[in-house]
Amino acid sequence: MSSSTPGSSRSRLDRDLIVDMAISVADRQGLEGASMRGVAERLNVTPMALYKHVANHSELIDLMLDRVIDGIPAVRSEADWVETTRARIFAARRTFAAHAWAREAIETRPRATPRTLHYMDSLMAGMFEGGLSADLVHHTMHALSTRMWGFTRDVLPTPQVPEDPQQRAQAMAAFAASYPAIVQMATTSPHAGEACDDDAEFAFALDLILAGAQRLHERGWTRSVPVRMS
Repeated sequence: MSSSTPGSSRSRLDRDLIVDMAISVADRQGLEGASMRGVAERLNVTPMALYKHVANHSELIDLMLDRVIDGIPAVRSEADWVETTRARIFAARRTFAAHAWAREAIETRPRATPRTLHYMDSLMAGMFEGGLSADLVHHTMHALSTRMWGFTRDVLPTPQVPEDPQQRAQAMAAFAASYPAIVQMATTSPHAGEACDDDAEFAFALDLILAGAQRLHERGWTRSVPVRMS
């Protein structure tokens, strides 16, 4: 990987330098900041100079994403497929955490990049080595979804409550009357009143999926009748 700094000269311009700078800009400003114009300005060249090395902005994002995926460290383990897959996904989680924009990029790409496919292929290869059937591998990958990259979307928004103590008490009483199960979970769980631990929540869901797939494998599961939505 080449190193780059703001103010790089036109004579040094190449694809690696452009990708390096684009990632640097995106890490600070997000994907919107890493436009062809924005990257060109940081390199002290015209936007047209970039097109000699990168076809368009879409290709640039693909190259940036592949660079990030290349940075996911290899996991060498003698453990079973569950532990190996878990370790690989947490390695991906740490890598993607360093490049917040990569989440949006991988979810919005119109097609999978070569490195995306290589990573997915390696996960599936580990599952096959663990003895899982093609059908179970298929379903497990769907269940993992974006978790294979180490992230997921939170679907439990936190209700906003008034700052005034009296108003807060009234709001919570009304909330408890309407949504008793939510209040029971929020007030009686071990971490009641505390912010959720994102890593712990992610690990719980990941372990649930992987352990469930392993249990189905041990039971010799097959999909005898497809599930249809009525």
